[in-house]
Amino acid sequence: MGAIELREIEKWFGDVQVIKGLDLAIRDGEFVVFVGPSGCGKSTLLRMIGGLEEISRGALAIDGRDVTSDPPAKRGLSMVFQSYALYPHMSVRDNMGFSLKTAGAPKAEIDAKVDEAARILKLGDYLERRPKDLSGGQRQRVAIGRSIVRDPTAFLFDEPLSNLDAALRVEMRYEIARLHRTLGRTMIYVTHDQVEAMTLADRIVVLEFGTIAQVGTPRELYEEPANLFVAEFIGSPAMNILDCRGEGNRVLPAGGREMRHACARPAVKLGLRPEHLAQVAVGEGILDGTVDVVEYLGSDSFMLVETEEAGRITVRTQGAATARPGDRIGVASTGDVHLFDADGLAIR
Repeated sequence: MGAIELREIEKWFGDVQVIKGLDLAIRDGEFVVFVGPSGCGKSTLLRMIGGLEEISRGALAIDGRDVTSDPPAKRGLSMVFQSYALYPHMSVRDNMGFSLKTAGAPKAEIDAKVDEAARILKLGDYLERRPKDLSGGQRQRVAIGRSIVRDPTAFLFDEPLSNLDAALRVEMRYEIARLHRTLGRTMIYVTHDQVEAMTLADRIVVLEFGTIAQVGTPRELYEEPANLFVAEFIGSPAMNILDCRGEGNRVLPAGGREMRHACARPAVKLGLRPEHLAQVAVGEGILDGTVDVVEYLGSDSFMLVETEEAGRITVRTQGAATARPGDRIGVASTGDVHLFDADGLAIR
């Protein structure tokens, strides 16, 4: 019902190509998240799927039907935007049912669909209120409810939580995940927030300057990044990337001590997640450095350590860190090591 296929999709604005021949198959009922830095083309790609941007070249199919030239109304999709775009003079009920009313649906049908959407989104107590009387999270739920009543083939979300405060973002993340489980519909979600991507997605599409850097589950992208771009982008705090010389069974970090690790081909970059590093005595790890900043977050602490040759690295520890700013410590590798060749490709 909601399978979407992109075949060699391109987007040009004059002489500038912003989407560069993408191929992507999204399965029916799948939750796919587009992530990437600003300007990578994720919102443009979503708007092309929704019909709000013209496809310059390539083809788009929904359930096997070519919709490349179809207007938005004929694609059976529904978009939820960053701005709620609610009518301020209408009640929640009227906002949610407006598209059905303009389509000429019977009042009984409109009321039934609005009531069902309100039940799913827990908006039953707010149906007679106006948008100004709602919180930001409630307004976003109304915007989502307006999409639900249309019974779309798939939902397209364009950074829907970016206007909310931290607490509401967490709450709405849960609501969207629950909505996907309840409806079982295809959802495509654009965000620059990798926490949203990691917690919501069945699969993540990482975009880099109009191309797909990697597609995979959150765990695949975190544990097996295909290249240096994905390795640096996925993860918070970011992966530590160090210059190195690696060949055979030896890896030598810049300014550090030799590590034993198999290299299928010569490595020039070494990636270490903060949680795969540990504080040790000076001289006992792969690097020595001076603690610059300690960030205490309750369950975890992050130590930012300045090293002479490798620069600043982040070490993650459970609970409170024992080191203090100004302390000289050693840093040891305790877990997975990621190696990259001169082209930035991961070495397995």
